[in-house]
Amino acid sequence: MNQNANRTGLADLSRRSRPRLATLTLMRWGAIGGQAAALLVVHFGFGFPVPLPEAFAVVGASVLLNIVLMTVRPVQESLRQGAVSGLLAFDLIQLAVLLYLTGGLTNPFAFLFLAPVTVSAMMLNRRRIAILCGVALAMVTLLGFWHLPLPWEGGGLTLPPVYILGSWVALAVGIPFFAGLAWRLALEARRMSHALSASQLALAREQQLTALGGLAAAAAHELGTPLGTIAVVSRELARELPDDSPLGDDIDLLIEQAERCRRILADLGRGPAEAASSQSSVELGLDTLIETAALRHATSRIRLRFDAAPDESCPDMPPPLVLNLPEVVHGIGNLVENAIQFARGEVVVATRWSGDFWRVTVTDDGPGIAPRLLERLGEPYVSSRDAEGGHMGLGVFIARTLLELTGAQLTFSNRQPHGAVATVTWPPVPWTVQTAIDTGREAIA
Repeated sequence: MNQNANRTGLADLSRRSRPRLATLTLMRWGAIGGQAAALLVVHFGFGFPVPLPEAFAVVGASVLLNIVLMTVRPVQESLRQGAVSGLLAFDLIQLAVLLYLTGGLTNPFAFLFLAPVTVSAMMLNRRRIAILCGVALAMVTLLGFWHLPLPWEGGGLTLPPVYILGSWVALAVGIPFFAGLAWRLALEARRMSHALSASQLALAREQQLTALGGLAAAAAHELGTPLGTIAVVSRELARELPDDSPLGDDIDLLIEQAERCRRILADLGRGPAEAASSQSSVELGLDTLIETAALRHATSRIRLRFDAAPDESCPDMPPPLVLNLPEVVHGIGNLVENAIQFARGEVVVATRWSGDFWRVTVTDDGPGIAPRLLERLGEPYVSSRDAEGGHMGLGVFIARTLLELTGAQLTFSNRQPHGAVATVTWPPVPWTVQTAIDTGREAIA
């Protein structure tokens, strides 16, 4: 896939998706409701002496912040990371003050420190996540030393220092752990989303090329009749003109150019585009389709050799007729392009078929695949090349995604003494069922 198109069509992973103000205010309204309900239930339901005026003043600060934000800024506005960090830091400090009034780390709701930190890990970069984790740990440490007694019937409940130490250790371990876990999961989700977007762009590009080929074939068919008429009329005029007519050379030129146009249109009509004009028709042999997909990436530096034959179990079987699918053209093309970039002198594309399977292997004579990457090759943003050189690590992922839509299985291995092998294997049936392809396309749309 064209690397410039990738970079243009996809957002840079270093820039996190900006959350909307509505998302954060809605989360804060939920926290406000939970805090208010807990205070009222504990005070009136259980009869514990909660300092309600002070506690509700702290809850009211969150209410006031939400009202101000919703008044001065549109709720659908996307926030920058600095604004998100500030709002989440406020939530941490507000929770710390509320816990200070209600027992500090002896309050079982102290675990709620994990919530703002986990949310930050899904929205912010690592530096801001670390800052918020530091703020949370500072609040937890202060609450371990200074807090009002835990409200309890008949007086404050005093817990031993070892319990408070245990609560501090649990939060000190849990805060960075859950922040790191949430950050990693969010990063993987963003990578997969962007990689699937790249696959969708690649598929759309191939479908556009297919449509263009169909248009060319249709144009060749439609223009054939008027060009034939022009050729017939030109010959009639040539026969009727006297030998010494000054228009003779012009008529001869007209006949020559009309014939040239007919040859060009005939070539267009005989090309693969004619088969691609309708995906519901079976037009190409498997070997022809694979060779067409590979030749698009041929270079003068590397020799591209093809080896197509039936499997030994059925030596007389002709090549199966298959659909000219954009998924196959781009998937095989990506594998060949990748092999050419690593090859030293030659890439071999071997095609085998039988009644039970179709198989294409792309083999290069390069250095092979590093063992640490062999198991992960095909995952998004996994590449043995420098990303700064424009290699996003999406080529193999796109090839795998598109080929799997056709029912294929893609595997990689190394060969001796050097070189890499990409093997694509199909059971014949799924590729010939158009509804299965349409279902796969909808899955990545």
